[in-house]
Amino acid sequence: MNRISALFSVKKNNLLNVYFTAGFPKINDTKLILKSLQESGADLVEIGMPYSDPVADGETIQQANQVSLDNGMTVKLLFEQLAGIRQEGITVPILLMGYVNPVLQFGVEAFCQKCQEVGVDGLILPDMPASVYEEEYKAIFDKYGILNIFLITPQTSESRIRHIDEVSHGFIYMVSSASTTGAKSGISDVQEEYFERVNNMNLNNPRLIGFGISDNETFKKASSHAAGAIIGSAFIKMLSNSTDLDSDTKAFVKMVKGL
Repeated sequence: MNRISALFSVKKNNLLNVYFTAGFPKINDTKLILKSLQESGADLVEIGMPYSDPVADGETIQQANQVSLDNGMTVKLLFEQLAGIRQEGITVPILLMGYVNPVLQFGVEAFCQKCQEVGVDGLILPDMPASVYEEEYKAIFDKYGILNIFLITPQTSESRIRHIDEVSHGFIYMVSSASTTGAKSGISDVQEEYFERVNNMNLNNPRLIGFGISDNETFKKASSHAAGAIIGSAFIKMLSNSTDLDSDTKAFVKMVKGL
């Protein structure tokens, strides 16, 4: 069973997915941060593939993308950095998050094959439409056991949400608001109404809530409406100011989870 699916089959709530950008703050920090996240209790890890125009992301992650690119990070180098991680004791489910153009340039089948080789479990490609995935790429993803995670927003229609639920495996990425990524203050009543509306649809797939999750309070609030939450920008900000990536990463995860 895919590691993502296996995780959700045994753990139903308070799951924490932490995002960071590969090659940030420094080019060779990727594996260190990944190990620290696993040791600190993160349930899933989402590694960003830097891209020159990350349209869904706010200023913090945009800047991390640019630093990573300036450092020399590429998709090929990321796969090289991840090679052997499963043999080195990394068991946490891993997703790669990015935009479809670098995947197309790499070659979709070659990309999925490399994901399988290094132990990546899923992809999040916000600009890949579900219909294109179904018609052109689903068979390739299935061949290599890679899950494709789709996003929904407060503006996503019920019919589209149900279609995404039908073609999804693992979980659905539930974007909390119609904005770019970034830590925001609290979760509004309007957002909670959206969370409850989707909950009442009784979807087959669990959801993780992302965009605007930054601390224990927002993590707990999001987790009360879904299987858990995704933190990105707040973690990237911490990495930007860190003097000890290992200890600071562990302290950050414990803070978010209230440990």
